[in-house]
Amino acid sequence: MTGSEAPPTFRLAYVPGVIPTKWVRIWEERLPDIPLHLVAVSVAEAPDLLRGGGADAGFVRLPVGGTDLSAIPLYTETTVVVVPKDHIVAAVDEVTTEDLADEIVLHPLDEVLDWERRPGVPAKERPATTADAIQLVAAGVGLLVVPQSLARLHHRRDLTYRPVTDAPQSRVALSWPEEKTTDMVEDFIGIVRGRTVNSSRGRRPAPAQPKEKRADAGNARRKSTAHKPAGRGRRTDSGGGRGGKRGKPRRKS
Repeated sequence: MTGSEAPPTFRLAYVPGVIPTKWVRIWEERLPDIPLHLVAVSVAEAPDLLRGGGADAGFVRLPVGGTDLSAIPLYTETTVVVVPKDHIVAAVDEVTTEDLADEIVLHPLDEVLDWERRPGVPAKERPATTADAIQLVAAGVGLLVVPQSLARLHHRRDLTYRPVTDAPQSRVALSWPEEKTTDMVEDFIGIVRGRTVNSSRGRRPAPAQPKEKRADAGNARRKSTAHKPAGRGRRTDSGGGRGGKRGKPRRKS
């Protein structure tokens, strides 16, 4: 590497609600010589960030659109409704969208759920962000339906949430530009898919040892064995050692 070349780094984007801690820790254990940099990005901006080279790979919410981005679906989230703790919904284990028909349901501009028909009574204005919508829920203005991870991300002590059984769900995936499937991307794919450190896929194999060095090492081991002094090793003669089988004494003639 010349002085003008930058050392390799891996840039990992992630959208709100995704916690990449586990995968980052495994990366740092397996590839300590390659720093991993996290890039926080909104759901809407994530695909263009990957296409523009702002990150090598990223945790996104599907769909990403287009065929130039590869994606591995990882999990599907439970959808919940966020309500004040003293709201009637807090008294039940789960609800349906029909149960919310008479409620004001907030739909922020950065909403990640793909509704065919939005539930509830629409508010006069749509909040700009999910964080803004959470503040309105706390103020008693309305309710909010989001993936469970976003409800946890914006947790407040005066709010709670309950599953909505028939609401659309959000899928989280690992995505990267198809034409930029580098060795580091393959390494990270292996980590996310749970491949072990000894797996032949998802990691770069160690360079093979030259035949000359292997032969020298073998000769050294044989010489070491040949010059090993005898003494305290295990005895193999039939009459010695505590573990040997003793025969009957011969009678004198």
